[in-house]
Amino acid sequence: MTVNRFLTLATDRLGRAALLGAMMAALAAPGARADSHGVALYGEPALPPGYTHLPHVNPDAPKGGTFSDGQVGSFDSLNPHILQGRTPWQLRFLAYESLLGRSYDEPFTLYGLLAESVELSDDHTQVTFQIHPEARFSDGTPVTPEDVIWSFNILGQEGAHGRYRTAFSKVTGIEQVGERGVRFTVDAPDRELLMILGLRPVMKKAQWAEDESAFFRSGLDTIPVTTAPYVISGFDPGRYVELSRDEDYWGADLPFMRGQANIDTIRMEFFGDATAHFEAFKAGELSTMRETNAASWARNYDFPAVQSGEVVLSEIPHQRPTGMTGLVMNTRREPFGDWRVREALIQAFNFEYIDGVINGGGQPRITSYYDNSPLGMQDGPAEGRVAELLAPFEGDLLPGTLEGYDFPETDGRAANRGGIRTATALLEEAGYTVEGGVLTGPDGPVRFEILLQSGSSEVDSIVDIYTEALKRLGIAVDVARIDDAQYKERITNYDFDMTWYSWGLSLSPGNEQLAYWGPDGVETPGTRNLMGAGDPALAAMIDAMLTAGTQEDYVAAIRALDRVLTAGRYVIPIWHNPVSWIAHDASLKYPADRLPIYGDWIGFQPDVWWIEE
Repeated sequence: MTVNRFLTLATDRLGRAALLGAMMAALAAPGARADSHGVALYGEPALPPGYTHLPHVNPDAPKGGTFSDGQVGSFDSLNPHILQGRTPWQLRFLAYESLLGRSYDEPFTLYGLLAESVELSDDHTQVTFQIHPEARFSDGTPVTPEDVIWSFNILGQEGAHGRYRTAFSKVTGIEQVGERGVRFTVDAPDRELLMILGLRPVMKKAQWAEDESAFFRSGLDTIPVTTAPYVISGFDPGRYVELSRDEDYWGADLPFMRGQANIDTIRMEFFGDATAHFEAFKAGELSTMRETNAASWARNYDFPAVQSGEVVLSEIPHQRPTGMTGLVMNTRREPFGDWRVREALIQAFNFEYIDGVINGGGQPRITSYYDNSPLGMQDGPAEGRVAELLAPFEGDLLPGTLEGYDFPETDGRAANRGGIRTATALLEEAGYTVEGGVLTGPDGPVRFEILLQSGSSEVDSIVDIYTEALKRLGIAVDVARIDDAQYKERITNYDFDMTWYSWGLSLSPGNEQLAYWGPDGVETPGTRNLMGAGDPALAAMIDAMLTAGTQEDYVAAIRALDRVLTAGRYVIPIWHNPVSWIAHDASLKYPADRLPIYGDWIGFQPDVWWIEE
């Protein structure tokens, strides 16, 4: 039975408490183990050697057709691995391959892709990959150990995305082994890191040999040569990027790829705002539309193409963590360094009223970073192993970490008198008073900026309602709406007071947590520690998670981490969707009878979809 079956049955029959037990039973044996064809973080891969296809695909899906997707914004680069410029986010996942590929039907299991086999050392300090003898770039040249080594090294340099540099700092050696082997050595036992190294994108070294610095320059002069099923076949700056399925793709017959990359042409269309995006879909110019707003899903998807059956409305359930989405406060700047101020700003956010206005009410609120999953913190006081992990930091933990923390609830009325009273009291306790209608503190009148990317009417509406509430506290707020390039630059350098942001989290958290909330991110630009969280307990819980010897310890460390983050009051969270809402052309099909546990996530659409004319 696959992990997906364990989780699905547990959800349907046993409930959340038993879901964890089922997950642990499926992944009981501690320690990552390699079986040549794949490797799992805990236990063994669900699929045996000689498997024919991933469990969540249709292995007999037909090939052909055109898939067009839209997004709000623009682009000025085709290299998704660098900090400069704006790149269509899908390129990282559709146009590049890695040594191993992820099965989204298992919490964290990787199977061979560019690598024919993978072996871990017994002490979990080395991993060796054997490159598939048939692996080729789109220009027909073979993938070599030299390409793998160069790709890893270039992504560890300044200018590359921060998510790659964390692993780079922990690798002490990388060498060619034999004709097709590459071996990585890390500075300490770390099974999760060894697996992640297999997910690094592999690029062609010779393409950048004459001017390696060009790799880091934003621009559209160079189309990267890659190994993936799709190649960039056309683009118009700021308007669209087109990918075409490579008829000579080297991995078409791999078991891992069977049932994937079924569509011949993928077009990514760009729009100036969300309204233009939606109207283009209604007009039949796009194949698909993801909806994130419950009220809009109920109200706006009854247009003629839906009524005629030309457009289908699909709801895709999932079992992944909510992650965190909302308004993040930058603790590097005052007044956000005081947790009482952050709590006051949370109290002023009238979630129930805003949910009613935006969604028509009823959308569940994000209550922690790993909510909606067996990894999330449990209600009430910390107990058992979670309490043991947090005990050394008891004197420094913020209120609510050990006792349990709940976000405030209101009666849904616009006034939110209770929340405003609580916020006022907290601000007074922190040394802030209202003078002449203006909140004033040790550094004078309180005024801050909320930084937003232009283009999202929903976020604009949320912030507009919230700023009216802040006026009742005497807080003056400036809302800055800027384009993608300006936003990316300011976020990279933590140049903001409060901003809208989203962290997507998985069922198998690992080293990436250091880039999300590790101590280096307090000062080092380019991480996702936007809040500037420097609590030593965070680093300790991440370390406990990375060094856990059993599934029980692993889960306990994540739950403890979830408590520290949530009680840190860094983000004012909004709602989440336990299902994904996708409207799509009726000819677009997906394997509805074998959905992965991640649901509609990376690797789902258009990867495992197909077109039936």
